[in-house]
Amino acid sequence: MSSKMNKFQLSKGILQMKFMSRTKEKLEKEEDEERGRALYASEITDKMLTETVKYVIEPSYVPCEDLIEGRISYGGMNPDIERILEIESGVDVAKREREEAAKQAKMQTDVPDAEMARFYTSVVHTMNKKYSGHKKRLQHPLPLNIKRST
Repeated sequence: MSSKMNKFQLSKGILQMKFMSRTKEKLEKEEDEERGRALYASEITDKMLTETVKYVIEPSYVPCEDLIEGRISYGGMNPDIERILEIESGVDVAKREREEAAKQAKMQTDVPDAEMARFYTSVVHTMNKKYSGHKKRLQHPLPLNIKRST
């Protein structure tokens, strides 16, 4: 009782004001805790109050079994998901990036420059042969059976 008299109490009118809502919630929580302590004072020991929790309550068995949660991709079907899974699993990201860079470099140089130059010149030569007949026809703007006046 003496502890209640020593405490400073605010009136109900002040506690109902909008800016005092946090203080009101705090006071209500303290009162609930005091009622709980008084109700179970004979059953709760000091050791129970000071000890830490010895058990971890897990709502799912996924972390217990080391299961993968979420989306999964296999065989390069979704490289973004595979990259995220590698990062989460702790695979060396730098090593994976080096391997990808090596693959990209190999893909970029599948055809040597000299072979590509030969292929391109042959394509150009073929296209020139294909359209060379058009140039000859365009040199004679009038049909051949019409006489030209000079």
